[in-house]
Amino acid sequence: MKGFTPTLLALALAFSSTQSMAAADLILFNGKVFTAEPGQALAQAVAVEDGKILKVGSNAEIQGLADAATQRIDLGGKVLMPGMIDTHSHPVMGAFDSMGSNLHDEIKPLAELEQWVMAEDQAGRARKADVINISGVNSAYWEQSRELGKIFNHGRWAGQPVVLSGVDGHTGWANDAMLKRAKIDAALVKSLSEKDRSYIAHDADFTPTGYMAEGGWDRVRNQLPGPTEATMLEAARKAVQINIQYGVTAWMDAAANAGHSDSTFEMHPTENDLGVLPLYSQLAQNGELSAHVAALLIANPKSEPADLEVLGKVMHKYQGIPNLTFPGIKIFADGVMEFPGQTAAVIEPYKNSQKRGQLLIDPASFGPLVVAAEQHDWIVHVHAVGDRAVHEALNGFDYARKLNPTPPVAHSITHLQLVEPADYPRFKQLGVIASMQLLWATAESYTETLVKPYISASAYQRQYPAHSLLAAGATISGASDWPVSSPNPWLAIAQAVTRKGPFGVLNGAERMDRDSMFRAYTLNAAKTLRLERQIGSLAPGKQADLIVLDRDVFKVSDQELSDTQVLQTFFAGKQVYAPAS
Repeated sequence: MKGFTPTLLALALAFSSTQSMAAADLILFNGKVFTAEPGQALAQAVAVEDGKILKVGSNAEIQGLADAATQRIDLGGKVLMPGMIDTHSHPVMGAFDSMGSNLHDEIKPLAELEQWVMAEDQAGRARKADVINISGVNSAYWEQSRELGKIFNHGRWAGQPVVLSGVDGHTGWANDAMLKRAKIDAALVKSLSEKDRSYIAHDADFTPTGYMAEGGWDRVRNQLPGPTEATMLEAARKAVQINIQYGVTAWMDAAANAGHSDSTFEMHPTENDLGVLPLYSQLAQNGELSAHVAALLIANPKSEPADLEVLGKVMHKYQGIPNLTFPGIKIFADGVMEFPGQTAAVIEPYKNSQKRGQLLIDPASFGPLVVAAEQHDWIVHVHAVGDRAVHEALNGFDYARKLNPTPPVAHSITHLQLVEPADYPRFKQLGVIASMQLLWATAESYTETLVKPYISASAYQRQYPAHSLLAAGATISGASDWPVSSPNPWLAIAQAVTRKGPFGVLNGAERMDRDSMFRAYTLNAAKTLRLERQIGSLAPGKQADLIVLDRDVFKVSDQELSDTQVLQTFFAGKQVYAPAS
């Protein structure tokens, strides 16, 4: 009898603990529940109370938390998991671009392209005021800059401004009429510094050919007619709708203070640069911001510590807005790797030019800038494509760690197309998160045609080294960089698993496993947004951001994985998306 008493006592305590719990508002049961909590097995059911996770457990445990007022959802064996989280996106601009003429990265023969542009113009989709602007243009067009000019500088186009905006956000092309409006001519090009001149493609006499990158592209972008406030608010509303359709309930807006006409890449922000923040504020006020937005403010790559004060004023202005947080700042360390841009900062020179791209940060001042950001309790999120940019960004974080060995915040580097192998372990050592767009890890025209001929064979095999970083202990988080690529995380997860594209497999040794990718878009991503205490896993007390899937993502084929559809999205325990019946 003495040995039996503790067992009875334990049962009684467990029963009283369950009884003391408030009745759930919502239970979802009879499912396959992925919590994203480390080491936790799949569960069967979830209870939600007052917008938060009350309990995760067996069907019997969760059913016991329901009363007559509880909403019950029988999952019928379907997968339930935390809402997905995107750690690098520009969703308002992505949605805005989708509202006009958009090539969606498709490559058309030039004669067909002209006919398509004419059709888009006739349909009323191509114009921003009097400028024909086409978004989502593939970088493969840029090496045909002069051929584009033979079409769009003559005949019907002679006096008509035409702009082709690159899908990468860093490059584009403008015809002579638009160059004239932007005051970009041979005299301007000749007057520029060598670095700035390199951003504007030109002939021997300095006459621009129409192709531009980075700061050169900014000169055209900021001359495009601006949309109305109503149009931008509709774009923000659509951005939320598109994300929750894919099960994305939180994202890092990686340029929240950049407006339509700002010079983004080497921006000198002021407290009047509010970007898309007023749009998020308005959605929140309307009760329409059914997602978490972690807003990063762009700082100039060569900012001095004192320059950060102005960003603090912007953050303060929007403090307290529901579902809007300010984790820190975003820095551009370099540009893009694809020919003819080649603005990504690389260790080995590009074969065609023998140049090493453009390093935008100053290695001598970046470390002190990181320290200053940490004193504000901000993360630094770095755009770094080339291995030289990644190396120097890590050096800056290392500088901060030598002054304060315990990282107060988890910084992150995004894109990571090339990383020097010696730098793989530094991510774990320095507590830096690798925010990766693994939808790009594919053998296609970008990697095979626009990169492979211009870098060494060893560098080519190191593109998007996800598995190597993971094996070295790095925390990998998932990202889209929408509108550069699709905001659909299921496409990126499947791509990370296969690395297969139209031209074959891009270094199969860098394949990721599914479980790691599910965590990359849940708990790891929440850490990147500094929201891991609130979201990212299904644990008691965390917000009930949930998605129900149409297939068993743990068992289906890779192709079926990429076709995953979200059947329901819940934000704070309320259903915010279900497909139209």
